[in-house]
Amino acid sequence: MGCCTGRCTLIFLCTLQLLAALERQVFDFLGYQWAPILANFLHIIIVILGLFGTIQYRPRYIVVYAIWTAIWVTWNIFIICFYLEVGGLSKDSELLTFNISRHQSWWSENGPGCVRKEASMSGIKGLDNHSYISVIGCALEYRYIEVMHSSFQILIALVGFVYACYVVSVFTEEEDSFDFIGGFDPFPLYHVNEKPTNLLFKQTYLLLSPTGFSGMEGMNKWTPGVDFFPNKQHEFANSFDHPEAACVRGLRK
Repeated sequence: MGCCTGRCTLIFLCTLQLLAALERQVFDFLGYQWAPILANFLHIIIVILGLFGTIQYRPRYIVVYAIWTAIWVTWNIFIICFYLEVGGLSKDSELLTFNISRHQSWWSENGPGCVRKEASMSGIKGLDNHSYISVIGCALEYRYIEVMHSSFQILIALVGFVYACYVVSVFTEEEDSFDFIGGFDPFPLYHVNEKPTNLLFKQTYLLLSPTGFSGMEGMNKWTPGVDFFPNKQHEFANSFDHPEAACVRGLRK
């Protein structure tokens, strides 16, 4: 019951992570944030791998997912520090775009309540065909939106890491307790009935010893009668109780 609950919860968390990563990937593409785009792409692949491992009972895939969640938490902490300008980082730098362009987060111009205005730069020499873009009226600054996204990713990743470790431990215990003869049963289904060798020989002799026939009915069934070898029967029976004596008699003959 606990394993089923843990698996179902981990499947739900992986699905939620996939949806959140796809949503974040779309807006990072719109903002040309190349570093987050690559990180999101790798995150989606690892989450799919963890989801497959959970459904197909593959602990190794879940271990890879658990390790990645720790890395993913570290990456999102860096994103939070970047937008909050912690430790000398600047949200206006081109670090997330690999210095290819000066694009910022898509939310910087399209956040809730933001109004985008363009002013021509014709009065300034060398900037005649350019325009200045200003954004006003934003209900929430874009950096706080990015921080909220990263915080949500960290929360899901931490819960996923805990459940991934739990599911791996349950799968490992089930593999260790598995019985290849009797399955998961504590007692095997097949039992070997061991009997003493002498007793087995006696039973074989009693079942196969020839007896006399009584008329035509004797052709279909065994009936009590006189043995074919009356003189040898007693000697043959005693040889099972004392096999060493029989061997000695055979050597003497």
